[in-house]
Amino acid sequence: MTFLAPTDYPIHELIATRWSPYAFAEKPVSKNILLSLFESARWAPSCFNEQPWHYIVATKDDKEEYDKLLSCLTEGNQVWAKFAPVLALGITKQFFDRNNKPNRSAIHDLGLATGNLLLEATSRGLYVHQMIGILPEKAKDLYKIPDGYEVVTGIAIGYEGNPNNLPENLKERDSKRRLRKPLNNFVFGGKWGVVSPLIKK
Repeated sequence: MTFLAPTDYPIHELIATRWSPYAFAEKPVSKNILLSLFESARWAPSCFNEQPWHYIVATKDDKEEYDKLLSCLTEGNQVWAKFAPVLALGITKQFFDRNNKPNRSAIHDLGLATGNLLLEATSRGLYVHQMIGILPEKAKDLYKIPDGYEVVTGIAIGYEGNPNNLPENLKERDSKRRLRKPLNNFVFGGKWGVVSPLIKK
């Protein structure tokens, strides 16, 4: 059940309708659509244009590969993510190619890339749910990910499903409206904790 975000100021419809459900339909996502999602990620900005993001993707078309990736999620996430037709892992390269120094922006840039992906998905009637509940060391071992790379997040992609198929605690979460902190909680000016004059009325 998608709710339009109750915004205080006008924002783009794609952002207002973006949502991360737990309930996914087992309807497959076409290869062409998936390629467009990752093409959108490709064009995200990054520090020094390093593009430090990588994705490992599995679909239900290949059960062995899908189950392999599913096993890299925590048990609590496997309960609902196993219904999504597409799973992915988001990975960062921890050092710059240009000088091999630590890239403090890598996780930020992965977030920008995945943000592009999820807005492209939303524009196509799809939903994306990111998870920090993953097993990074297991993923590194299963996929032979080399040193210098960090497995950061799990990602479920698909169409909205029936929340009645979820455990009660997750069904309740899917039925609630999204809430966000107001701008005066996090947009400051002058010094820390002082609300920006942009917001003060």
